[in-house]
Amino acid sequence: MHNAIEVEGLTKVYKSGRKGSPPVLAVDHVSFQVRKGEIFGFLGPNGAGKTTTHRMLTTLLEPTEGRIVIDGYDLAHDAYFAKRRMGLVPEESNIYVDLSGWENLIFTGRLYRVPKGERERRAAELLKAFGLWEKRHVKAEYYSKGMRRRLSIAMAIIHRPAILFLDEPTPGLDAQSTRMIRSLIRQMNAEGTTIFLTTHQIEEASQLCDRVAIIHHGQIAAIDAPERLKRDFQRVQSVEVALSPDGQRHGQALERLPGVNKAVKMGDKWRLYTDDPSALLPRVVHYAEEQGARIVSLNTLGPSLEDVFLAITGQEVGSVVPGNEDSPSRKRRGNR
Repeated sequence: MHNAIEVEGLTKVYKSGRKGSPPVLAVDHVSFQVRKGEIFGFLGPNGAGKTTTHRMLTTLLEPTEGRIVIDGYDLAHDAYFAKRRMGLVPEESNIYVDLSGWENLIFTGRLYRVPKGERERRAAELLKAFGLWEKRHVKAEYYSKGMRRRLSIAMAIIHRPAILFLDEPTPGLDAQSTRMIRSLIRQMNAEGTTIFLTTHQIEEASQLCDRVAIIHHGQIAAIDAPERLKRDFQRVQSVEVALSPDGQRHGQALERLPGVNKAVKMGDKWRLYTDDPSALLPRVVHYAEEQGARIVSLNTLGPSLEDVFLAITGQEVGSVVPGNEDSPSRKRRGNR
């Protein structure tokens, strides 16, 4: 059985808009395969070539070089048949706000040439499954952001595509809508749909994907199952501790413990990155006893997919998100 997606030597070069400036190589001879029936995550920092690759796979952008095969159809020669095999949920909403949920689905079904009886049955089925049936005759402009996202996914699968391309499906949604959409993704996959998920949400990829590819500087830097990628980065290990009372004040002292490479504040806890968690644990316990502090929680952690992503893309593991000024490492960097 062939793969759902096959990519060979995919390349995209943009001509510079400035006279005399060299062209920009956005995607550099990328090759990978997506197996039938899997959820495949595609990750990368901004400017890495992630969006450009996604657009080439979905026919929104023409490659400079390379070959794309979608469910057995070469995109260069059989684009019509390839498009019939795919559904696309873009990052920006593609619903028609002046139409109701029902009208959006029926219109999309007509575009995909779904027979009338089937598209009406399918529209009713999807609206019920996606929790939109009670609002089916309400204009989409009155839908919440989460409802619009669900409707957009329903529109993308009304023709029962073999492959569904999802571009950033959950950013900006509330927790309930995010959980519902992730549940829908799992359900569609369980029913046989191959999912190509482009996302910045690393934890989302870790929870949903059978395999992930990380693109960096236009090339595939790593591709494997999330847990295997984590296993290959065992050096990115940590001990996480919460102390009471006044747990926030201990960061600099904890970072000075032997074996600690970095201390990063994580909410009410401190994450201590180390090469040897087992050796660090008794040192943390001894420190707490010396300080008269109570250990609220103490855990050893393997690398997360986020840690792997940071390591592969050359960023500092344990780096603090902008706005978090509590890391002692960050404070020292700021004083240099």
